[in-house]
Amino acid sequence: MAVDAGRTGAGVPMPTAADYLPPLLLRNPHLQSVLGSSHLRRLRGRRALAATGAHTRELILDGGNGARLQGWHSRVPGARARGMALLLHGWEGSAESGYMRLAAARLLRCGFEVFRLNFRDHGQTHHLNEELFHSNRLDEVVHAAADMVRRLRVRDLVVAGYSLGGNFALRLGLRARVAGLPLRHIAAVCPLVDPATTMAHMERAPAIYDWYFRRKWRSSLRRKRELFPERYRWDDSVLAQDMRGLMAWLAQRHAGFDSLDAYFDSYSIAGDRLAGLQVPADILMAQDDPVIPFEDFRRWRLPPTARLEVARWGGHCAFVENLAGDGFAERWLAARLCAALPAD
Repeated sequence: MAVDAGRTGAGVPMPTAADYLPPLLLRNPHLQSVLGSSHLRRLRGRRALAATGAHTRELILDGGNGARLQGWHSRVPGARARGMALLLHGWEGSAESGYMRLAAARLLRCGFEVFRLNFRDHGQTHHLNEELFHSNRLDEVVHAAADMVRRLRVRDLVVAGYSLGGNFALRLGLRARVAGLPLRHIAAVCPLVDPATTMAHMERAPAIYDWYFRRKWRSSLRRKRELFPERYRWDDSVLAQDMRGLMAWLAQRHAGFDSLDAYFDSYSIAGDRLAGLQVPADILMAQDDPVIPFEDFRRWRLPPTARLEVARWGGHCAFVENLAGDGFAERWLAARLCAALPAD
């Protein structure tokens, strides 16, 4: 299922999924997934971004209808940028996640400006909006991207996302033309395809994944309750529900859906839902992903504009290459986006 993507703009062979050959020790999907979100990777990300010499500043973007989204704009002083790369993190990740900074550092080194966007209620942004985050809030991400393009005078835009961020990136591509976004290319790493099958898959997976996501989500919901006590009066018995119960509570009480299935359907990109995608897109998936079932990708019907590559190993969004924490996904992503726009 891997494709030959050719060569980078610099004449260097383009890395493909078939090139990802981790040492035997790192071929366990659970070890991969843990390492991918580890403190080591966060530390490497901070150092890699600092080493670029880029200046980074905070921007609060207009998400429409009163929504405000925070992002971090990085550029190398004195450099003429070939375009802007918008990076979207995964659920309960943030703009400060290790993979986001590592990807930003690579993109800065190949001539991009980079904008790392925080979804609502991610990072330290719970105070910016009273209503809760849910995965159908695509409108505000599209609106914020358009605001960023306008304020920073972006002529050429590329977008990359991980997991839920990959799902948002591909849905953003469907809306790009109507929104007036100068979007030239998309790169998605382990994008969430079918939320319903992912939920069922996680319920059968080792308990560490349920523990990891529920712990972070509960912390986020507690923070929201502290900031808006008059609005959110739920007690801890609500937060004690399992993931499916908590998702159903969010869908019906705060996202405006009649059922959990309707909520999942609202942001699914399964089947032929990307049929209208006109923006070129590259997608990287690991066959052993313990969070997103590989069967979703087997059944996926992609348009001619999209290319899927499947690596045998990699876990969930990790693709760690060695014990130092180097990531193949960031190298793959940067190569695709750098080749999408010519250097000046």
